[in-house]
Amino acid sequence: MAANKKLLILAGDGIGPEVMGEVRRVVDWMDRRRHVSFDVAEALVGGAAIDEEGGPISDATMDAAMGADAVLLGACGGPKWADVAFEIRPEAGLLRLRKDLELFANLRPALVFDALAEASTLKTELVAGLDILIVRELTGGVYFGEPRGIETLEGGERRGVNTQVYTTSEIVRVARVAFDLARKRGNRVCSVEKANVMESGLLWREEVTRLHAAEYADVELSHMLADNCGMQLVRAPKQFDVIVTDNLFGDMLSDVASMLTGSLGMLPSASLGPEDSSGRRRALYEPIHGSAPDIAGENKANPLATLLSFAMMLRYSFDMEEDALLVERAVERALAQGLRTGDIMQPGMTPVSTTGMGEAVTAALDALAA
Repeated sequence: MAANKKLLILAGDGIGPEVMGEVRRVVDWMDRRRHVSFDVAEALVGGAAIDEEGGPISDATMDAAMGADAVLLGACGGPKWADVAFEIRPEAGLLRLRKDLELFANLRPALVFDALAEASTLKTELVAGLDILIVRELTGGVYFGEPRGIETLEGGERRGVNTQVYTTSEIVRVARVAFDLARKRGNRVCSVEKANVMESGLLWREEVTRLHAAEYADVELSHMLADNCGMQLVRAPKQFDVIVTDNLFGDMLSDVASMLTGSLGMLPSASLGPEDSSGRRRALYEPIHGSAPDIAGENKANPLATLLSFAMMLRYSFDMEEDALLVERAVERALAQGLRTGDIMQPGMTPVSTTGMGEAVTAALDALAA
């Protein structure tokens, strides 16, 4: 790459700054060894932004995010901000990023490294070699539908309302992402909804089927009800390649899939926006483990999910497949050496700190790039 790429780092709260520090270590390594430079800017989000700027994300930070080639986020939230108003809670910063950047497709891989196959709560033979990608619609559905709210009825009874709603264009654009990704993987897509009891689910099934017939007949398409998909993920997860589903079901099913791998501390994610005329997409990358305030500041957090999120950024935002694979292989090598943070600790393995794991990954990068 001749030109520097603009990367905005939002470390956020809890363990966010610690795990993001290990990303900076790899960014520096790539600058030295791969002659790949990033213009890195940093800003506040979540509780840290509430404390310093009075809200979960400032307009200035949003402007920086809009102008960046990619945004890498650590984590938002924690008990310190449990009593702030709902509309300015730390997580509202993440929701604004998703909304303003139009991040409609959330990619959640569930990949089991060989060294961690025995760490899963499922039998090793069920998860060894597992490689699933869940594509979750991120900007529609019940989390954003109107009407919504809590109201008081006659007699004092209260009622909470959320509306599940989807349009053809919202369904088609996320399904197209899933089909395109499947073509680069196992060429299979399973579309998940509740078409048996929800009109929005029926529309989802019909529109995905129509798109498949028109543009992706070479990709194998199946349909599954969301409750059955949850069961199948813990019964026979390797039957899946790419799963595409709506916002609510994607939220639930991706968390189920995450535990197949042994630890939330291992799982990255990407959120992609629509392509512009040049083919560029706005994108946000983040680990899914949350802020883990109970271990924040103790150098105990697992940085691998954040490093793997960085690898996804290399792949999807910068088309740097070779470098993405290099980072992923370095993670795999560190694990194969028996190094473990507390969340993935196993008998006979060597405990390491956050920085210790980051140093091991950098050493593995040196060995792989030699």
